[in-house]
Amino acid sequence: MGTSNLVIVFLIALISCLSVTSGSSILFLAPFNGPSHWLMLKQIIRELVSRGHEITCITGIKFGEKLPNYNEVFIDPPYPMWDKFPLAAIYNTKGYTSDFNNLFIYWRLGLDNSQYGLESENVQRFLKRDDLHFDLVVSEQFFQESWLMFAHKYNAPIVTISTYGYSDFFDRAMGLLTPWSTVPHMLLDYDDGMNFSQRIYNCIISSLDYIIREFDYLPKQNALAKQFFADLERQRGPLPSVQALQKNISLILVNSHPMLAKPRPSITGLVNVAGVHIPPPKSLPSELQRFMDEAKHGVIYFSLGAYMQSSEMPLEKRNTILKVFSKLKQRVIWKFESDKIGTIPSNVLIQKWAPQSDILAHKNVILFISHGGQFGTFEAMHHGVPTLFMPFFGDQHRNANRAIRSGFAMKHLFQDITEESFGALIGEMVDNKKYLETARAISTLFRDRQNHPMNETMFWIEYVLRHRGAAHLKSKAVNLSIAQYLLLDIIGALVFGLLVTVFILKSCCCKKERTKKLKNQ
Repeated sequence: MGTSNLVIVFLIALISCLSVTSGSSILFLAPFNGPSHWLMLKQIIRELVSRGHEITCITGIKFGEKLPNYNEVFIDPPYPMWDKFPLAAIYNTKGYTSDFNNLFIYWRLGLDNSQYGLESENVQRFLKRDDLHFDLVVSEQFFQESWLMFAHKYNAPIVTISTYGYSDFFDRAMGLLTPWSTVPHMLLDYDDGMNFSQRIYNCIISSLDYIIREFDYLPKQNALAKQFFADLERQRGPLPSVQALQKNISLILVNSHPMLAKPRPSITGLVNVAGVHIPPPKSLPSELQRFMDEAKHGVIYFSLGAYMQSSEMPLEKRNTILKVFSKLKQRVIWKFESDKIGTIPSNVLIQKWAPQSDILAHKNVILFISHGGQFGTFEAMHHGVPTLFMPFFGDQHRNANRAIRSGFAMKHLFQDITEESFGALIGEMVDNKKYLETARAISTLFRDRQNHPMNETMFWIEYVLRHRGAAHLKSKAVNLSIAQYLLLDIIGALVFGLLVTVFILKSCCCKKERTKKLKNQ
């Protein structure tokens, strides 16, 4: 083949790839209306749209701004999270800290939220349409496995995004078994050097998670899929099971980084993208900028996130916190969602909404007081800000304990707050420079990557688009049973063969001995 022909072939291949990824039609599934989760998903949607893709998103949170080539199927009304998990109950109890309790909360939330979204009138109307085509389905991976059936409906590959970090079943979906000897369960704050008792506990909770998930939770998700995709089954025949759909996931983008979650065995289809939600710092509103610039002794930023709203905390604790802040020489920014806060000390600035990442990027910020969500924790690590954790539920205790072990954080339970204890911890973290120095060192490690996490995310999403699911990346191990994966079938066959051989040899020896005795008689 001549040089000119090679050039033509190359150009045709290049144009073919570009035609697949540029201007592709993508269905984005975000039925869980967690504000912090949406923050990450929203950034990914914005970037996909900027690259020329057309996005249709099923969501419980409106995008809030007009984007070209962006269509919304709104779950209206959104899932009533604050009714299902009331803030007053969380603030006034030390519950939500049990690992087993948290597991059941995830399963309950997953089933409830999955059904609620599929029952939505707008989603029902969308499901009945037969005139749509999608090149790819992108879904948040947050306990809504029945929604994987959308990929089957549109015969499209699927990429999922885990906003909360790793789970063992991600590994299994990619053809990898999690080694419980070195990898702690997603809820545990252990590192990869577990002692004997920790390994026992890790095996117990991991086994319980596996058994209940496989034999109770997933069958319920499967029933939801069959119920709401019944029309599809009538049109095209039997539906695949949710378990089978999991094995067809092309790629899982995981909000994780080895600085917080220690390294674990991985496979091509699992990609770390922690920090993908963090854009370059933007200019702050003028009042906020001036307040921070003029802080001679530094700034403390206090936020309990989008769900645990500070305005709902008990009055007694709120007043205690304000008294502590009033005695500080530092300035304090408190994300507080109401005007009803009482007397505000002169060194405290109340913000109903705060651009958190941009605030943490300011050079005068010396401490972040946080509930310990995954996103805020990564923002603190990215910007090198020491953190005082006030965890409540879910992964927050895990994140706090891992950050403490990393050396840039301390922890104070909300229920235990007093003027003395809260003030003492703030004083320790502000005055002891080791926390700031460690945070800055962690920031260097967190940022030191071959690619920016958003570029990494876009590369892999578009890679799956270009290669129609990229089936060549999928390990055939995903189709093996646990017995086959661990070679238990081969070991069993060898043991059986050995036993048969021993039995035959023993029989032969016994027969020979009897023959010998008969000859001697």
